[in-house]
Amino acid sequence: MTSAVRHRRVQVGNVDTFYREAGPPDAPVVLLPHGYPCSSYEFRNLMPRLADRWRLVAPDYPGAGYSATPEDFDYSFDGYAQFLDRFVKTLGLSRFALYLHDFGSPIGARLAIMAPERIAAQIIQNGDIPYEDALGPKYAEIEETWTLPESEMRAQLAKAIDEETFKEEFLNALDEERADRIPPDLWKLHWSLVTPKRKEIAIDLIAGLKQNRAWFPAHRQYLATHEPPTLIVWGPHDHYMPEKSARAYLRDLPQAELHLLDGGHWLLETHLDEVSGLMRDFLGRVHA
Repeated sequence: MTSAVRHRRVQVGNVDTFYREAGPPDAPVVLLPHGYPCSSYEFRNLMPRLADRWRLVAPDYPGAGYSATPEDFDYSFDGYAQFLDRFVKTLGLSRFALYLHDFGSPIGARLAIMAPERIAAQIIQNGDIPYEDALGPKYAEIEETWTLPESEMRAQLAKAIDEETFKEEFLNALDEERADRIPPDLWKLHWSLVTPKRKEIAIDLIAGLKQNRAWFPAHRQYLATHEPPTLIVWGPHDHYMPEKSARAYLRDLPQAELHLLDGGHWLLETHLDEVSGLMRDFLGRVHA
């Protein structure tokens, strides 16, 4: 039963929070903050693979998955990092490895900067990177909206938040052979949970990428100063974060372990065996 994923709720401040958990309660912790447009659902298959030796914890952010969507929450990268800080304190998680994927990367990195001593290691898998010159071509489409007045920018972003775009986000221009491994449950499930309020939250978060650029130097400084043990496992078939995005991390983390798999943005759907095997080896050496 240690490998079984348990589905729980906890009150974090004023947020009724859903989270998934697996593994022994006294085992070393792996924290799994999710990306966009997913939720803790993205870790449903990974968690049982590692739960014999680690305690894995994956929360849904406010306004995502099965967590509540309070009106007065700060739906920004900073706000989500503050939420994660309250979440780990509520669960009594004082030290953990961080899995950083998609938008979970700038959120989790902010958490790490708050208290570097809590971070035992980090696994970076196609995470949003703090290197402007190594972003993929899809980011150029987002950057084009930054020249518009804010109201026009938000209107443009709103057009891209629909079920078809969710499907494109999960397929991410994979070829047919690789795309066949991405279950339609991903976009169908997550689109079914989108409300008008959650659509506004998505607009806020994507629009916040512009302000997030100013935070890049702080992220790079954290990496260079603290050099947490790092596993970089990457799918280079990613229009947002191609191979050069993965290699950019080596500028500040020259000792990091880099593995390029023949996949794209959602490796836990297409290359679960490879990712879980690499994580097991890495965590067994640095966070056992």
